[in-house]
Amino acid sequence: FGCHIIEPASGELASGLDGKGRMAEPEAIVRELSEFLSKKKITELPLRGKGVFINAGPTVEPIDPVRYISNYSSGRMGIALADEAARLGATVTLVLGPVGIKPAEREIVIIPVRTAAEMKEASLEAFRNCDIAILAAAVADFTPEETHDAKIKRGEGDMVIRLKPTEDIAATLGKLKGKGQFLAGFALETDNEVENAMGKLRRKNLDMIILNSLRDEGAGFGHQTNQVTIIDSNNNIDKFELKTKDEVASDILKKIIGLTR
Repeated sequence: FGCHIIEPASGELASGLDGKGRMAEPEAIVRELSEFLSKKKITELPLRGKGVFINAGPTVEPIDPVRYISNYSSGRMGIALADEAARLGATVTLVLGPVGIKPAEREIVIIPVRTAAEMKEASLEAFRNCDIAILAAAVADFTPEETHDAKIKRGEGDMVIRLKPTEDIAATLGKLKGKGQFLAGFALETDNEVENAMGKLRRKNLDMIILNSLRDEGAGFGHQTNQVTIIDSNNNIDKFELKTKDEVASDILKKIIGLTR
């Protein structure tokens, strides 16, 4: 525990637990320390008793058995949020697209999905009983109208794949949001970033939106770092410097904790 034994000026070894000149029994010391650390832990867990749902990662929209449409999302930002929420005491459910990494915190419940349709269904289910939802997944906006059962062979002419829009998960959950639920989303923008993010915040009935700009070097997909601007429903704007995704997760959750108290 990093304890230090302090020797009094008189040279006698004293114990504050059991009187001068006599050391308390080891079991008593362990019990006192355990009770102290337990009380300290409770005060440092601001999300204790809260259910947090997070979705993360890309989706995979199949064209045929060997080809699909997807994006560059690694899921790292959403996983960092899940780990940090668990460390802060929350009961965390993570709906996770196909990625090569997993959370460090073992108590996180992971629901693996692949397609946008699967992400929607799992997100709807996880959202029902959560207190806080953070939508960090990079869900495909479009999916093929037709999925072929066999591999499409190369032809002499061009190939055309017709796409249809996927359901907007954030907008759907925004309509379902109940009293006391907090809903945060992400916006990845390339131009008119703040204006577009604020529009998304209002349209989808979010309580907070985390803005990423692809103009910021070291931010977005494929990086260990991220740079975000957090906008809440009262139009308060907090811009952060480039940080590791673990540090960004801490910033985001501190903001949410402040808004939900």
